[in-house]
Amino acid sequence: MAIFGVGGAHPGGLQLTKELLSREKIDETTSILDAGCGTGQTSAYIAEQYRCKVTSLDCNKLMLDKARQRFLSLHSPIETQQGSTENLPFSEGIFDIILSESVISFTDVSLTIPEFKRVLKPNGVLLAIEMVLEKSLSEEELKTIVNFYGVSQILTENEWKTLFQRAKFKQVSVEKFNLQIDENNVQNATDFSLSENIDDEFFEILEKHMHFTKVYKDVLGFRLFRCCN
Repeated sequence: MAIFGVGGAHPGGLQLTKELLSREKIDETTSILDAGCGTGQTSAYIAEQYRCKVTSLDCNKLMLDKARQRFLSLHSPIETQQGSTENLPFSEGIFDIILSESVISFTDVSLTIPEFKRVLKPNGVLLAIEMVLEKSLSEEELKTIVNFYGVSQILTENEWKTLFQRAKFKQVSVEKFNLQIDENNVQNATDFSLSENIDDEFFEILEKHMHFTKVYKDVLGFRLFRCCN
């Protein structure tokens, strides 16, 4: 994704992000962490739409470089930070909202979730979009998917909810979206910030991802988890 510079790789894309944020109370005093910001598409939208303080964090230097280029071109005063969600480079209780779009699954969940809780203010909110296992898979199929995507495991909705509750979030709500994507609205389209001289190997990986998406469309779903601190 870093090589292709994918702007919004999570399910639902920017259209879903806009829907989620529109439900929250956000004004110029709100402090938001875009955890796993990628190339900064979401961060740029938040800063422009809400004029609030946005901090963009990613562990991938190439992604972050592309995000910085985006923010510079938009004259957007977004703070960027390279770092891991498993050990956030921030003090306790400084964010009102953390937005995590298909990020936690690719980390050590037992470290990332408590870290998110630590840096949230009292009554702060974590909005997490995560992949869930809708139906059982054979051990072989599960291993194939886990190895391809580089996740440690694929959790069910209930397993995710249990993990958030164990981290002592006061309230955990789960929502299943059936978002109808408006393909005619270019503002909601996935954007790309392509690197130069992309190796054929990466196109093959992208093709395999599209194949998995089609084959396992009824098995791999996603949920929004809204966790209050």
